[in-house]
Amino acid sequence: ATTYLRHLTEKGIRKRWPSGEPLRVKELVNHELRLIEELNYEGFFLTVEDIVSFAKSRGIFCQGRGSAANSAVCYCLGITEVDPSTMEMLFERFISKERDEPPDIDVDFEHERREEVIQYIYSRYGRKYAALAATVVTYRRKSAIRDVGKVLGLQSHQLKSLRMNGEWWEGENPEDRISKIGRFLSNRGKAEIFLRRVEEIIGFPRHLSQHVGGFVISDSWISEIVPIENAAMPERTVIQWDKNDLEVLGILKFDCLALGMLTAIRKSFELIERFD
Repeated sequence: ATTYLRHLTEKGIRKRWPSGEPLRVKELVNHELRLIEELNYEGFFLTVEDIVSFAKSRGIFCQGRGSAANSAVCYCLGITEVDPSTMEMLFERFISKERDEPPDIDVDFEHERREEVIQYIYSRYGRKYAALAATVVTYRRKSAIRDVGKVLGLQSHQLKSLRMNGEWWEGENPEDRISKIGRFLSNRGKAEIFLRRVEEIIGFPRHLSQHVGGFVISDSWISEIVPIENAAMPERTVIQWDKNDLEVLGILKFDCLALGMLTAIRKSFELIERFD
């Protein structure tokens, strides 16, 4: 992995600087590659490069961002587009031995074609080795009102009014809110139970959902490392832990994100070519 990562990086250097890279860039690249090797992150960089290369081969617009833009290696691999020879960049914002945190490479793909990238990951690595992270959906006011109201037998029109109309929740005094809702429901006792239960469960976990694009890819069966389940969408596997759980355990994830603006840019180019 170390040798292959250096090979791809040097290939990228020749592409980025056909007439020869500046001395400062050469020093940056060597420094980064040494640290990547020391921390054993070569496989992570190679995986991200592979996914980005696939997207580009299919004409899917993509762009790395965030702290990865401080990496000369990411620039040479085509993951980001920030030229390290034109500005001062601090690689340690991205990877630091002292901070002991895994690298985080966020890559945006045009939102209308991101699914192609997701299915490529599953087809290349297999669902036994790749899965999306989960996110824990917690109760907010509207969802708490809906679920508590259903349990208490409130009518759909009553729930809609309580969810959509903020006047029920104005004022700091709970007694005032109980009185208003009690008059609305014609039942003060039910209003008191309703209001207290709504306030109690706000912030509680409600259900697991799929992360917007955080992938974990393993060289062994992923079910041997983390608990998994089938996603609601077909042909997808979801880890039953969220990104915070993964970070605590030091499990790397790759963020395959969707960005509508990249789709807009691609369509703009298509229109320019059509009418030029």
